[in-house]
Amino acid sequence: MKTWIALALALGTFFFGNVDLEAADVNAQEEKITINLASRILTFWRNGKKVIMYPIAVGAPESQTPIGSFSVLEMEENPEWIDPKDTKQKVPSGETNPLGYRWMRFYQTYGIHGTNRPSSIGEYVSNGCIRLKEENVEELYELTDIGTPVEIDYERVVVERTTDGRVAYYIYPDGYHRQALDVSAVKQALAEYGVADFTSDAEIEDKIENSDGNPTFLPCTYRVEINNLWISGRAVKIGGKTVLPVSSLSVVTKRHVNYDWDKKTLWTDFGTVQGEQFGGKWYVGLEDVQTLFHLTGELGNDGIIRLRDVKDDNASSLSQNESVACLGATAIVSDGKHGGKR
Repeated sequence: MKTWIALALALGTFFFGNVDLEAADVNAQEEKITINLASRILTFWRNGKKVIMYPIAVGAPESQTPIGSFSVLEMEENPEWIDPKDTKQKVPSGETNPLGYRWMRFYQTYGIHGTNRPSSIGEYVSNGCIRLKEENVEELYELTDIGTPVEIDYERVVVERTTDGRVAYYIYPDGYHRQALDVSAVKQALAEYGVADFTSDAEIEDKIENSDGNPTFLPCTYRVEINNLWISGRAVKIGGKTVLPVSSLSVVTKRHVNYDWDKKTLWTDFGTVQGEQFGGKWYVGLEDVQTLFHLTGELGNDGIIRLRDVKDDNASSLSQNESVACLGATAIVSDGKHGGKR
């Protein structure tokens, strides 16, 4: 169990620390703490950016950590521990104190604290509190103030976008046996990022079976607008080629597309191109959009493909602007809580 947590946090230094989670609510708080009980990861945010992530221990199945939106109510250094089952039993601050040397209460008797059992980190073992290694809780304590929001949830599927535009997703174990998963649920989460067509049902089933919390990387995607209107689908860069969803282009342009399934050709009254199928849907290369829909434009440095109607026959061809690589376009739907909800 702890192997994938170690991997996740190792990636956190290199990968997670460079993740942009695009969400409407991320910027609502200048600083906040998010906790995902399924991943057993606590994240401290500042100005919508991850500052640091920590592995944690959370409530045992019979004493589950509460889920909801809370805030830090009190903070204490060198706390005294009082046995919740026998309040006459107390342990002063020191090496034998189960709270370690820092305590941050966020709800009733629940708090974030250190531990004299660092080997428990990564497990479902506490009475409902959040345990951190001592060096981690002391660092978090210095970052936190009274009133800092604390958001706790339980999400086995986490989908994120890296700063280079790729999508990564994780599936965590169901430690509380409260969130069964199937392929459709995972695909729905991936569809919000425009990559559901680029992984197979078998691959998703295998990932659910393993539920090891390791990242799976999918292609980078770009938002697409036509004459200042966003299309519902996303362009995807796969195998060094940028492809766009034909159905989404057809809806916005109101241009009917014909298909020859055997020859893999698509045509409109403007022309004919070769298409590709991913997830049972048709895609065409960025360079073919002009032929099929009479559109021109390019992938900009901001990672957005902007298309417009061709005004004359001398209009320049579409450009992939390869220097952009995989700069990530903003996700249309995301709630921005890895180490929190996604």
